[in-house]
Amino acid sequence: MRNDILSLLEHNAKLTPEEISVRLGLPEAEVRSEITKMEEEQIICGYCACINWENAGSDFLTALIEVKVTPARGQGFNKIAGRIARFDEVKAVYLMSGGYDLSVIVEGNSLKEISLFVSDKIASLESVLSTTTHFVMKTYKNHRIIFEQDGGDERMIVSP
Repeated sequence: MRNDILSLLEHNAKLTPEEISVRLGLPEAEVRSEITKMEEEQIICGYCACINWENAGSDFLTALIEVKVTPARGQGFNKIAGRIARFDEVKAVYLMSGGYDLSVIVEGNSLKEISLFVSDKIASLESVLSTTTHFVMKTYKNHRIIFEQDGGDERMIVSP
């Protein structure tokens, strides 16, 4: 039951316990109680809206920053990841396998603002060895929501 509730909420956080109970064929009180328990257990950590900032007319930018770090003795990556996560500009921090250690998602109003954030606040941290910043040029899908429907292949047809 929990996974079914979570799946429905992940796809649409606006669903009410009543709507979920109808979809799952469960009593509303049971669904409401289970949601409350999952919130208390930090399984459900919050609810959010997925916003297409381009359609909102915003120049809002998103960047993915690859960060290589020296892990802290006895604490691994947790200390530096926690420190980076506390910055307001940071939307998400992930521990990664592969060529770098942390993936940091940052939002800002301009390339310069994000660049200054990376150089002044992340790259300057003692355990940070290097950073690589990638700016998001266009969002096609986010949180399982397709932002722009495929209009088909718009290239000119050329035939011999």
